[in-house]
Amino acid sequence: MKRNHFIFHTVLAFILTLTIISVSVVFTLAFRPLYYLDISALNIPEQSGYSEEEIRENYDVLIDYNLSFGSERLEFPTLAMSEPGRIHFEEVRDIFNLFKYMAIAGVIVSIAGILFCIRRKEYKFLKLTSILAVALPTVLGTLVALNWDWAFVAFHHLAFNNDYWIFDPATDPVITILPDTFFLHCALMILGCVVLGSVICGLAYRSKSFRK
Repeated sequence: MKRNHFIFHTVLAFILTLTIISVSVVFTLAFRPLYYLDISALNIPEQSGYSEEEIRENYDVLIDYNLSFGSERLEFPTLAMSEPGRIHFEEVRDIFNLFKYMAIAGVIVSIAGILFCIRRKEYKFLKLTSILAVALPTVLGTLVALNWDWAFVAFHHLAFNNDYWIFDPATDPVITILPDTFFLHCALMILGCVVLGSVICGLAYRSKSFRK
């Protein structure tokens, strides 16, 4: 493969990898059944003191807020919220908005690049994407497996420049319906989706190479 072709395929693979990651994050955010299953699996009603119906209602409002692109204020139906808590959720939504924009832009650019490569019958980008997309889950999965609590805290220190993410249940009772284990399940789901994307790209490359 010529040098300029290799550079093009590498850049496309990097963009496609970021797209897979971004789509995985947004999909996990929008996949409410994961939380619904955890309500009973993690005994959230017993731990929080709220009914399952009330927990679902407040969680759905939080997810709708994070999925939106608007500037409306977050208002929980039945839960109190402090001003630092409100600021934290605004910062969280900004992060999710970044992933949503990356997913949208990435899908558009990736489709254009893939169609271009298909016309030229060049599929090296699929192999490179498969390698890149599996490298991240391997590293992050290792960190999660070794010490989830450390990984969870480290992420918050990197993502936020304040300590508003440390909630007081007395002023922000929403934290009682969002146990750390649920976030672990979210992380595992994201990693699983990224690995699936890697496998699909790898299988597609093998299929095209075999036919070629």
